[in-house]
Amino acid sequence: MGGMDIAVIAFVVFVFLVLLTGVKTVPQGYRYTVERFGRYVRTIEPGLNVIIPVFDRIGAKMNVMEQVLDVPTQEVITKDNASVSADAVAFYQVLNAAQAAYQVANLENALLNLTMTNIRSVMGSMDLDELLSNRDTINDRLLRVVDEAANPWGIKITRVEIKDIAPPTDLVEAMARQMKAEREKRAQVLEAEGARNAQILRAEGAKQSAILQAEGQREAAYREAEARERLAEAEAKATRMVSEAIAAGDVQAINYFVAQKYTEALASIGTANNQKIVLMPMEAASLIGSLGGIGAIAREVFAEGQQPAARSRASTPRTGPAPGPLETP
Repeated sequence: MGGMDIAVIAFVVFVFLVLLTGVKTVPQGYRYTVERFGRYVRTIEPGLNVIIPVFDRIGAKMNVMEQVLDVPTQEVITKDNASVSADAVAFYQVLNAAQAAYQVANLENALLNLTMTNIRSVMGSMDLDELLSNRDTINDRLLRVVDEAANPWGIKITRVEIKDIAPPTDLVEAMARQMKAEREKRAQVLEAEGARNAQILRAEGAKQSAILQAEGQREAAYREAEARERLAEAEAKATRMVSEAIAAGDVQAINYFVAQKYTEALASIGTANNQKIVLMPMEAASLIGSLGGIGAIAREVFAEGQQPAARSRASTPRTGPAPGPLETP
């Protein structure tokens, strides 16, 4: 083998090596920028790619997968001059590899400082109570502001989350006392409302009881009046019947009426609560005579009913003397 052959073989090997340097493999999840004489010309995608050897070279290797940026703890002064410590975490993704490579230097540091600055701005415009109770609002505002600022760099901020907000110890103790006072206040309010409702219910119950009692008394009075009315009607009827008997010439009816009233008066005197012994100057014969008049009336009534039976037994002898009327004094 002569020198010419060796030179040809060396040239072929050299050309092959040069061509081999123009073959580039890009892994999944990455984008490579291609520079020609130091100037960006294109971005190659994952897979096998060919560039012009010697003239082209790989510029930046950009990771286009979603990445996590840990934001360290920093002091924030709120709108009401309360000092709190806050840290966060941000998630971002490279959408344009060329812009992320050539529009900003040290992309991760730029995003970190941008996020920290906006955390101080957003949280500093809020009161402490609002800051502690509206984390979702803070996250939304941070996401909107940081994403808008990082858009020229070809970066999409997917999420910004506040991890922790830590007020000073004395402020935490004051907040605990305030919370305790609020809870005690709510407990007292609930207790007062319960007592008021109980009083209202008791008053309603007393009202209903009074209404029912009044209705019962009214019904009792109505029935009592009705009973008195019927009693008066019965007494008036009895008086009318006695008056008709007297008008017909029946003297025994007067004796019946007087004996009845006399007996009722004696019963009233005997049942009085404030009397134990009753001394009455009276003649027993008067009462007996009155009772005799009652007996005569009764015999007359019974005699009218027994006249037919007496006629049927007229032939039968009597076994004893017929009873005679009682004599009145």
